[in-house]
Amino acid sequence: MTTDDSRTDSTTDSPAPSPSAPAGLAATVAAHWTATEARDWAALAATLAEDMVYELPQTRERIRGKEAFLRFYREYPGDWHVRVDRLVADGDQVATWVHARVGTEEMHAVTFFTGDAQGRITAISDFWPEPYEPPAGREHLTERY
Repeated sequence: MTTDDSRTDSTTDSPAPSPSAPAGLAATVAAHWTATEARDWAALAATLAEDMVYELPQTRERIRGKEAFLRFYREYPGDWHVRVDRLVADGDQVATWVHARVGTEEMHAVTFFTGDAQGRITAISDFWPEPYEPPAGREHLTERY
């Protein structure tokens, strides 16, 4: 669903590029996730700028450079898979909500991408929230799903 001329919100695996994203950053990010799931390392490399930076705030890890990032993904342990549930693009920024599975464990993540004028990914920040029980005392205000 397109919400305006500068933003794309999609719940499919093949989102339409945002008209204002430089050189099709939304399409680049969609290709990034498709290549990741396929373990197509050459196609994944084509989505990345040489000096890209990957950050994982929960673990306070940072990986600098395309080759180090690709090695990190290639060497990540387990039988892991990703599916894009939503992609939102605005200018040189794209956010995705992904469903990930590692073996039998399932989780969701929010990932923020920044791109350059050529539509390549220059920065990725991955947020992998852990589920937790809400504190007591607000049941009258919320519903659980």
